Amino acid sequence: MIDAGFVQIMARYNAWQNRQIMEIVKDMDDAALDHDHGAFFGTIRGTLNHLLWGDTMWMSRFCDDVAKPKVGGDQSTTCTETIGVWQAERFRMDGRIRIWSETLSNIDLLGDLTWYSGLTKSEMSKPRALCIVHLFNHQTHHRGQVHAMLTAGGHAAPVSDLAFMPEDA
Repeated sequence: MIDAGFVQIMARYNAWQNRQIMEIVKDMDDAALDHDHGAFFGTIRGTLNHLLWGDTMWMSRFCDDVAKPKVGGDQSTTCTETIGVWQAERFRMDGRIRIWSETLSNIDLLGDLTWYSGLTKSEMSKPRALCIVHLFNHQTHHRGQVHAMLTAGGHAAPVSDLAFMPEDA
């Protein structure tokens, strides 16, 4: 399905995209970050928090040293209170994803991953490679929503084409 090289490229892409978004949102006021655009998670801040929360949840399943995030209520959209805290946590998580990706071998992508899903209230087991693809697909999906909210708010959106990712990203 995938190989370790794919995971490394997607980890670089994730960090590159998030750095571009950080440059835009760091200067936005709370009203703009919390404006309800009608997206699935409503606001730019809510969607960015959901992405960080989701990445943390998946990475806690892939890596023993990543703590599982708090669950319940609106934790996935309110896990950071300020954009500065979000930036710091996002930077740390992107670094952790990059380090993890660089340690993977193709053998690490084989087999199933088993975890308890709070969403389904049951134990789940899926191919590890599928779960890794989901991690990156989930990021891209919700960053697309952020992209749409940014442009709707009159902000220049980042370049998101994978083919144009700089080699040093």
